[in-house]
Amino acid sequence: MELAETGGDVLGALARMARGAVHGEGECGCGPEEVRVLADREDGAVVRHGGLVAKAHAPGTEDAPHAARLALAAHPDLGGILLPPVPGPRSGRIGDRPVTVWPYGPPVDPGDPDAAPWEEAARLLALLHRTPPPADPALPAMRAPAKAALAVGRMLRTAPDHPAAATVLAAWRTVTDDGGSGPGGGGTRAYLCHGDFHLGQLVRDFRGAWRLIDVDDAGLGDPAWDLARPAAWFAAGLLPADVWARFLGAYEEAGGPATGTDPWARLDLPARALTVQTAALALAKSAAEERALDEVEAVMIDTCARITVSRTAPASAASS
Repeated sequence: MELAETGGDVLGALARMARGAVHGEGECGCGPEEVRVLADREDGAVVRHGGLVAKAHAPGTEDAPHAARLALAAHPDLGGILLPPVPGPRSGRIGDRPVTVWPYGPPVDPGDPDAAPWEEAARLLALLHRTPPPADPALPAMRAPAKAALAVGRMLRTAPDHPAAATVLAAWRTVTDDGGSGPGGGGTRAYLCHGDFHLGQLVRDFRGAWRLIDVDDAGLGDPAWDLARPAAWFAAGLLPADVWARFLGAYEEAGGPATGTDPWARLDLPARALTVQTAALALAKSAAEERALDEVEAVMIDTCARITVSRTAPASAASS
């Protein structure tokens, strides 16, 4: 998205802050590919200018958890795992939205799915989960379980009468009945977690190595939630079995603690929650845009229906 195509005070202010972070009062010789809006969402607007990006975080972001998460990204123990922010007094605020500055890194190419770095991502997650949490500052709970609940709430506000809403809610009840709606995600395992892992959270650093980005949802919790999205895609048939096997195998070979002798014993609940989250957001977005569900969104609704059947069927029927 070109800057010239966008409007709004937040993006304009963010563009000025990004330019200032790169050039100060100097002249700009950056080309159009280097000056772009990379994201424009309420929970995160990002503008690139040259070798840096400026990010406006969600409105109302709390100062103490935000500061702890930024300190985590800059912590030397995480230097080979998380992309650190740019040091120095380059951050600021736009209204009630804190702004931070980061190195720009090339992302995963969505047009080349065969080259997606699933093994590298799995190893980074395993390393993150194996790193002892720093004692200072105290980290909040990772937000993955809370985000699933927020997605359901958004659906209920914006698309309560959608024909598929009842299907999503029925699947959500299988999660909450199993204790998966609280901050700990059904457990109190205090590992470092990313909190919102997907391939869009990977960029290459200046050495060309993959790093995880976006610590807005990071914190302490059950690491199984960081594997939940690819697990949900695999269960829905959207992620090929061989890709899932490569991802899970690389994670386990790197000593990741989220799985055990029976990975699905730990992954089932988070995967159901991420399926519901994706389906709930699909209904909310399709209602706001006044459009039908696309093919992938419809698959997630169908998966919600299968979840409900599999969790409520009598034992004799489930085994037949």
